[in-house]
Amino acid sequence: MTEGSPRQASGSPLSFTGWLICGIAAIGFAFDIYELLMLPLVARPALLELGGFQPGSPGFLRWVGLLFYVPALCGGVFGLLGGYLTDRLGRRRVLTWSILVYAFAAFAAGFSTSLSMLLVCRCLVFVGVCVEFVAAVAWLAELFPDPRQRERVLGYTQAFSSIGGLLVAVANGLAVQIGPSLPAIQMPSWLSMLGQIGAGHEHEAWRYTLMSGLIPAVPLILIRPFLPESPIWAARRAAGTLKRPSIAALFAPDLRRTTIVTAIGFACTLGVAFGAIQQMPQMVPGLAEVKQVAGEAGQKAADAARDKGEQDAAKLQTIAAGAAARHGQKMAAEYTKMQELGGLIGRCLMAVVLAAGIAWGWKLRLLQIPGLLLTPLVFWYFLRVPNTTFFEIPLEWMHLGRLPVTTMSIGMFLVGLVTVGQLSFWGNYLPHVYPVHLRGTGESFAANIGGRMIGTSAAAVTPWIAGLLPYGSAPLNFASAAAIVGTVICLVGLAVSFLLPEPRPDIDH
Repeated sequence: MTEGSPRQASGSPLSFTGWLICGIAAIGFAFDIYELLMLPLVARPALLELGGFQPGSPGFLRWVGLLFYVPALCGGVFGLLGGYLTDRLGRRRVLTWSILVYAFAAFAAGFSTSLSMLLVCRCLVFVGVCVEFVAAVAWLAELFPDPRQRERVLGYTQAFSSIGGLLVAVANGLAVQIGPSLPAIQMPSWLSMLGQIGAGHEHEAWRYTLMSGLIPAVPLILIRPFLPESPIWAARRAAGTLKRPSIAALFAPDLRRTTIVTAIGFACTLGVAFGAIQQMPQMVPGLAEVKQVAGEAGQKAADAARDKGEQDAAKLQTIAAGAAARHGQKMAAEYTKMQELGGLIGRCLMAVVLAAGIAWGWKLRLLQIPGLLLTPLVFWYFLRVPNTTFFEIPLEWMHLGRLPVTTMSIGMFLVGLVTVGQLSFWGNYLPHVYPVHLRGTGESFAANIGGRMIGTSAAAVTPWIAGLLPYGSAPLNFASAAAIVGTVICLVGLAVSFLLPEPRPDIDH
């Protein structure tokens, strides 16, 4: 046991150091998802500004796919390397640097002057996020030796991921609302070779949303000196008994099935999330009441410009389209809050299930089976019927705006619950099936090669299928494609869950 370790007797309350560890892990998990869920909210306005692409056009669909999948590809490759380094250099060190990488890359993305620059910054963000998840899970699993306490710590700290999803929706809403009153964004002079932000675009909400990703670096810099290393990893390294990690070792006879099945299972969970749920901002503008209010907002903006003397028809049309797009963006942020609220409830429910004494496979299937039923219902059916508004929950006092309770938002809440809750399952399950010297590498293969590289490729598949569908409406095409992709992936995930091995009692912990 190392100095500062939170190890304690079974059932005893957490020490100050234990709470500090949980706090920094919760911040890391929250901003992991915060960083990833920025893209669905900022992709539309960023492509309009930096590329001039209209939603539904071939260029728009191509860049949406690139912005979703290329960073995931980089995250998968370098995330696997990060998992290896987690086993070689230690959990705490890699965790710290990964958070700093994604925080500063997200801040830099706010200064993007081209789609290429935005893509590079998003790749760095993904790399940091992919490494952070693996390092944090291995770190927490080894810092809390009591089994019940370990499951609760892993389960509830991961629940903060969904709070991160809510926070990014709030941040985007605030950026839309107060962006014009904030200081103008200017490129530093020493980066002038990258280009300049166009006049009139210095206050764009999507830029401020991206820059807010710097926030997690602040508490990390302050708390880092007080964080202990994993006791078991540090003790074995000091004694010279820590085995060298190896990717090839993941495919040894005793681990081959575990490696393959967990990679496919993780890929399916993220496949539904990115191929269906995260396409929601492209669907919301197709809701009847959203189109109606967006049209009214556009007309109002055009009338106001006309009253000020603007007579150019093309400019008036651009002004109206911009106002309508901003309303669609605002409504997408509000629906995202409902989706992430469902994810938060799902993670909390999974934290309870994880402490139950049932087989690991059934813990996963408790969410997979309803997910298989809900995914085609929500995405194929709900956008084709009137979107009944039941009521709205005003949360202005929490700076959360409002939560629209409608047919579609309830569906998104439930899909978010059953899908996002599965991510907490993987975070708890993976440390149980790999020995100490392979824990980071094994977790990284499942989460980054399986989940980030293969699973998130669904984010590129859905726009591709949407471009082939004949409905003549971009939102309806996206919803239909999401239903097809999500349902197929749900079926594969459920089938694979029956091959999931139970953790061996003799595994090297």
